[in-house]
Amino acid sequence: MAGASATTHTTSAKSSRSLYHRLFTDAPRGKDAPGKRLLVHVILIIFSIIAVFPAIRVFGVALRPGDKLLDPQFSIIPPNATFEAFYNVLFKQETLQWLFNSLIITLGTASIGLIFAATSAYAFSRYRFRGRSSGLTFLFATQMIPGLMLLVPIYLIAVQLGLTNTYRGLVIAYSVTSIPFSTWILKGYYDTIPFDLEEAARIDGCSELQSFYKVLLPLSLPALAIVFLLNFLAAWSEYFMASVMIGSREDLLTWPLGIQRFQQQFITEWSLLAAASILISIPVVILFVYSSKWLISGLTLGGVKG
Repeated sequence: MAGASATTHTTSAKSSRSLYHRLFTDAPRGKDAPGKRLLVHVILIIFSIIAVFPAIRVFGVALRPGDKLLDPQFSIIPPNATFEAFYNVLFKQETLQWLFNSLIITLGTASIGLIFAATSAYAFSRYRFRGRSSGLTFLFATQMIPGLMLLVPIYLIAVQLGLTNTYRGLVIAYSVTSIPFSTWILKGYYDTIPFDLEEAARIDGCSELQSFYKVLLPLSLPALAIVFLLNFLAAWSEYFMASVMIGSREDLLTWPLGIQRFQQQFITEWSLLAAASILISIPVVILFVYSSKWLISGLTLGGVKG
């Protein structure tokens, strides 16, 4: 009896070890084991649900009739769900004007910041000149200054130049704060591209400017894309600088300033606020999904060299 029990226990242990090896160690060449793939997918699904759940709850608030924020039933799709809030946001509010203003400002900021950062990073990467190291250190040091501390000096300069309550004033303010970090990313990426490629282009008859935008820029597309995306996201959701630079110009309100109109002193229109939040996030989601293929390479290769 004891011998049979020990034999059974040994056989069970061997079977367990065999199952473990089949699931987690035995795998075709160049592929992960089935158990490892299953575990990774389960973890990714769990964290994806955790990440998406707040957005689902916001969508549920937008579907509720009236201005109800809490639902005792805790249902994702509330009873008597309606799209009235989305209709009111699109056609009875100035949401489209807020979106248009935000798009103009963020596209201008991302484009101007990218142009100046690309040329500045090229100079720091390809040339050795007096003050180069101190200039890079200065650019890096500016990133340690909290953004709120720049509000007052930027506003005073904008008042003296007559740039307040204008598109261009806010675009310049955003660009000034985004260029240093963008320059660092692009400079690090340029350092990973061999200079021999540009020299070969010059031997073939290209000028220095032509070798820059015909050779270096196409090879730097991942870094350029991520810099554009980061500048776009920073300007898209910024509130304090816009509130100071735009002031009371209702026709220039960006979406962070616009949706504040749904939250007053004694009442908050929760359904309209939730619906506007969902609609406003769509352009960013589309841009992020489109540029996600460059995200990892643009960030990692940009930090190889300093």
